[in-house]
Amino acid sequence: MNAVIYARYSSSGQREESIEGRLRESNEYAVRHSMTIITSFIDHAVSAETDNRPEFQRMIGENAKKQFDVVLVWKLTTP
Repeated sequence: MNAVIYARYSSSGQREESIEGRLRESNEYAVRHSMTIITSFIDHAVSAETDNRPEFQRMIGENAKKQFDVVLVWKLTTP
């Protein structure tokens, strides 16, 4: 199964290092579940209040090519 990783950190209180941890944990999850990571999409210091995020939009566009089956994210939050 092909997968991509979407990682983001907000500008409020998070650091660049948080991306590294999220990528590491997502990659470990992929290995445990026999997934092949084909790429990662990373938005730096961008709010999740909107989907108008450059890498998020690029990921959505890449989905049209049908090259990946799943998107891995570190954590989902609800409002």
